[in-house]
Amino acid sequence: MNSNYAENSKLLIIHADDAALCHSENLATIGALEKGMVTSYSIMVPCPWFFEMAKFAKNNPQIDYGIHLTLTCEWENYKFGPILPILEVPSLVDENGYFYPKRKSLSEHAIASEVRKELQAQIERALELGLSPSHLDSHMYSVGSRPDLLNIFRDLAKEYHLPCLINRQLMEEVGLDFESNIRKDDLIFDHVYVGKYADFEKGKLAAYYEQVLRELSPGLNMILIHPAFDTQKMQGISVNHPNFGAVWRQIDFDFFTGETCSNLLMENDIQLITWKDLGRK
Repeated sequence: MNSNYAENSKLLIIHADDAALCHSENLATIGALEKGMVTSYSIMVPCPWFFEMAKFAKNNPQIDYGIHLTLTCEWENYKFGPILPILEVPSLVDENGYFYPKRKSLSEHAIASEVRKELQAQIERALELGLSPSHLDSHMYSVGSRPDLLNIFRDLAKEYHLPCLINRQLMEEVGLDFESNIRKDDLIFDHVYVGKYADFEKGKLAAYYEQVLRELSPGLNMILIHPAFDTQKMQGISVNHPNFGAVWRQIDFDFFTGETCSNLLMENDIQLITWKDLGRK
């Protein structure tokens, strides 16, 4: 718990992942930041719509944002890869020159030095455009694919004087043992909540978010969402991928810009914060 807050405070960052993925993602992220309860977002540097979101970040420095370090691309027909020349990071790409769709493939093939080069290049690209990120996080938490990659993630955060996202749930979901992969100086989120496919499949994704807000515990909490509009283009990007697909992302936008969310935050005495409120390491 940050010393600036009372011990029993229910602190919450509502964080929008995947900004820059596409135009629909950008528009929904901006809308959720301006009209809803979303307090932070992170930008994917390798994606085609990065410049649009970078421009928004520069023009709105009061809004909290980080770099969504990217090593995987999960979509069937929508592809992107490293920002470095492929010859410099060949272990990070498939036979077509794109990021692997799964963390398992990344874990099996990635050379640690190439991971470091690519992630550092993504940070530098953002800085070169005049961005001032508040933190580092990771697309699909791919930095958790192996312990050495997590160490690279952590070391880059230290090098750039930024906090990074460390959490037991996220680490265990990608197969890392929490206790053996944390350091005493890590900023650790007590709880990170991500929607579950089983709830989405049953039409209960919004109900899951309601439950999280009603039962939120004191401490440092985060809800990770992925707002986008359920447009034809977004449907094309997420074809055959209902998990975090177009419909899911529309639900995220609707809930976290809606009255139910606003009321639950007030009723449960939840204090919305940003990464900036946590300070730099």
